[in-house]
Amino acid sequence: MDKKDPFAGLYDKLKASSDWPKIYMFKFICPANNEVIAKIQELFNAKEAQISMRSSRKGNYISFTAKEMMMNPEAVIERYKKAAEIKGVISL
Repeated sequence: MDKKDPFAGLYDKLKASSDWPKIYMFKFICPANNEVIAKIQELFNAKEAQISMRSSRKGNYISFTAKEMMMNPEAVIERYKKAAEIKGVISL
């Protein structure tokens, strides 16, 4: 992976962390906007992923958590790259 890639550090940690495939937990924060929430949900297989959402105290933001079986670190990075294309989404 290119060292200039903002996901290079994460990739290295994922590669070294454990055996693959495994269940990986994704966490995002996004505006409480139905269009943005729908775009995040589209990133995950509704039949295979466990998805949960929680509103912020004032209801302006949504905390989005998804657990899904990922085959390798490359698949995790690809998912984060797709999420980064959605305006307003912050990956945790």
